[in-house]
Amino acid sequence: MTQHPSMKSESISRARYGCAVGAMQSAVAIPGTMPIADCGPGCADKQYASLAFYNGFQGSGYGGGASHPSINTTEKEVVFGGNDRLRELIQASTKVLKADLFVVTTGCISDIVGDDVASVVGEFQRRNVSVVYAETGGFMGNNFIGHEVVVKAVIDQYVGDFSGEKEQGLVNIWTELPYQNTFWRGDLAEIKRVLEGIGLKVNILFGHGSGGVEEWKTIPKAQFNIVIHTWLGLSVAEHLSEKYGQPFLHFPTIPIGSIATGNFLRDVGKYAKIDSKKVESFIESEERDYYKYMEEFSEFFSEYFFGVPSKFAVVTDSAYALAITKFAVNQLGLIPVKVILTENPPEEHRESIREQFRSIADGVSIEAEFIEDGFVIEEEIRNSDRKPAILFGTTWDRDIAKEVGAGVVEVSFPASYEVVLSRSYVGYRGALSLIEKIFTVTIGASA
Repeated sequence: MTQHPSMKSESISRARYGCAVGAMQSAVAIPGTMPIADCGPGCADKQYASLAFYNGFQGSGYGGGASHPSINTTEKEVVFGGNDRLRELIQASTKVLKADLFVVTTGCISDIVGDDVASVVGEFQRRNVSVVYAETGGFMGNNFIGHEVVVKAVIDQYVGDFSGEKEQGLVNIWTELPYQNTFWRGDLAEIKRVLEGIGLKVNILFGHGSGGVEEWKTIPKAQFNIVIHTWLGLSVAEHLSEKYGQPFLHFPTIPIGSIATGNFLRDVGKYAKIDSKKVESFIESEERDYYKYMEEFSEFFSEYFFGVPSKFAVVTDSAYALAITKFAVNQLGLIPVKVILTENPPEEHRESIREQFRSIADGVSIEAEFIEDGFVIEEEIRNSDRKPAILFGTTWDRDIAKEVGAGVVEVSFPASYEVVLSRSYVGYRGALSLIEKIFTVTIGASA
């Protein structure tokens, strides 16, 4: 952890992420896949409850929540090791439970005592049982780091080697962290929709739009990979480049709204050598609908201009913060006064992330701060010379928002005052939902 100068201790209050064990939710996000938790019962339960329940009440999915098996580590496994218990659990799970793939995710205890999880899982893999393992002990990092460990485990241990032909027009998408991002299901559906709209075949890999493990098996066939995030997924794309010889495109900004989404589709279309007329035809169709809604919205904007917020702050992970900031500035004309990034990204990516915020638009720049501690975040907002009228953040930011007179739009973990089914905040359709939310909150705050 990189400590903020105003922090007085090594502790962190209200961290806005899970530990690496939370990556079991990444396995849950692959349709037909079930995690096997090799950890204590409290670890698995807390990761599910925080990431999937009290975060938009997303639900447990096919193999999450109380459904998935766990070794429920006790003192016996700590003293004598958990290999035998894990072997029994995999045997019983694969016999009783129906899943296309089982993913064993380890916890701190298993990793500290040195259980040979690879050997145990290997016994079943040699018998052609669809099971992989990922070492996700909480001390390894947060669930962003754990996610990439799980993804690489499935690719290396299940998808395996490939020497066939690439399929032109097929792409793999690596973007938001499932469950951590409250709106990931709707966001992935919109990303898949717009890319298919210009003629690509899309492996979205997670969520309802994914074909599950059968889709994962086609990862090596893809013409190229697309990373849509400030940093998450880059190491996966680099791994795929080495393993399968696949190139990748990196878009640090998740597209929100017509301008960003149109430019994104043009860049992808050009790289994939898609007929520009086809790309422009789809963009024109989407913009026609988008701006019809915006034209009608303009009546509200002109009527209530005196109550429309001009300044905003963002407290969330770097990818969503960048996307929301660019949209709010470039399409809504709002002014950023504070940007706090909360997911503790690897040090090697921080300067490139800072540079993204230094060039939000012509003449608009802001220095992003990397802060994990909820107390310090409150102090930064409280002591800021420029107070926001709208705060894009989490449930934990409601008190400080009330104190400084800002309305809250919950866009990040934990979002405990939001019930989220298929809502999206990205692309064309998601942008309209985000506008609705922003100005509904604005009206409510002024009531």
